[in-house]
Amino acid sequence: MGERTNYTPGTFCWTDLTTTDQGAAKAFYSGLFGWKAEDLPVGEGFVYSMMRLNGKDVAAISPQPRQQREAGIPPAWNSYVAVESADAVADRASELGATVHAPPFDVLESGRMAVIQDPQGAFFMPWQARQHSGAKLVNAPGALAWNELASPDLDASSAFYSELFAWTLEPFEGSPGTYLVIRNGDSGNGGFREVNQGEPPNWSVYFGTEDIDDGLAKVEELGGEKLMPEPVDIGVAKIGIVRDPQGAFFTLYDGQFAP
Repeated sequence: MGERTNYTPGTFCWTDLTTTDQGAAKAFYSGLFGWKAEDLPVGEGFVYSMMRLNGKDVAAISPQPRQQREAGIPPAWNSYVAVESADAVADRASELGATVHAPPFDVLESGRMAVIQDPQGAFFMPWQARQHSGAKLVNAPGALAWNELASPDLDASSAFYSELFAWTLEPFEGSPGTYLVIRNGDSGNGGFREVNQGEPPNWSVYFGTEDIDDGLAKVEELGGEKLMPEPVDIGVAKIGIVRDPQGAFFTLYDGQFAP
């Protein structure tokens, strides 16, 4: 299991879900992964539900912002990248052609963040940790295991993120399509793939599961939907893309975990 107390800059460190029905989402993911919720008031009428597995922070669930709901944007899992300075990353991202939708702001005493849309259209969040470094458990069943960019232009995305975070990209051998593995220093840190037809550019998250078939069956039992008829064998793991009852996509991962 990958227990963490801090993250090297450039590493994916956290994920949270913005959803249209916070209570139903908590019930779904608690049933699927065994998460326990602690509701943390973070503003008038706003609760951030910290989701824990065996007492360790693994993710969070919060209400979807009104502007997103009114614009018809579906619920989504968000990907956070550890940085030394959210302000510096936001400035550099803008210089590289990204759109800073939410300039850097403090999240109480937990940290500082921004909301950025890359030049190809995918959203991500730089996270400058203070009291909250990120997930305390990763790369395990019920925890964040991978982050994946779907891009319409892999060359342009590679250039942008390499400049922003000093990532290097390596082809994943044996993939039926083009797949690039992110290296942050010597560590694997997610991947890039081409968007599917009709799919918007996006960052998506993978959560570990002990058994892919049982996991997919549990998703359906809890009211979610599997979006592939059968799990896909990618060599190092079997995966299945699913959608929760409120419409957020994520992937179940049953295979080799990084330390």
